[in-house]
Amino acid sequence: MDVPPKTVLCITSYEKGQEFISECKRQGYYVILLSETALEHANWPRESIDEVFYMPDLSKVDDVIRGVSFLARTRFIDLIVALDDYDVLAAAALREHLRLPGMGDTTVQYFRDKLAMRLKAQEHGIPVPDFIHVLNYDKIHEYMARIPPPWMYKPRSEASTIGIAKINTP
Repeated sequence: MDVPPKTVLCITSYEKGQEFISECKRQGYYVILLSETALEHANWPRESIDEVFYMPDLSKVDDVIRGVSFLARTRFIDLIVALDDYDVLAAAALREHLRLPGMGDTTVQYFRDKLAMRLKAQEHGIPVPDFIHVLNYDKIHEYMARIPPPWMYKPRSEASTIGIAKINTP
């Protein structure tokens, strides 16, 4: 009896992950690519992709869950891999919804939510620069009185340096 190949669903909002896709195929996986409509003509390793699907906006997680659930009615999906940082949340939500192995919603927050990441590192004794959760006014004022400017404000969920602001006065 032939065992069907495992299926990996690769999700990406950007043109990246070509080497990973090719390696999955080399290792015998059935590869499904889910990307955004704007990337339909991107330089994908098409010889390594068994099926490709496009959606207008992968940041609309509920739409992605509905779309992939529809696909799962006729396909077995064994693994879900986000090929870009922006797609990690959608991949986690899909794993939770489809009950697949890998990081779910809670765990993935340690990789996407900068506050959760710092708190978890601190909890495990990993040194992190002094920081404050920008929520409670009294705690923010105490922090600003204790730590001299400039202060760096970084949004919790943005990637890289997007949204960082340098603050010089309270």
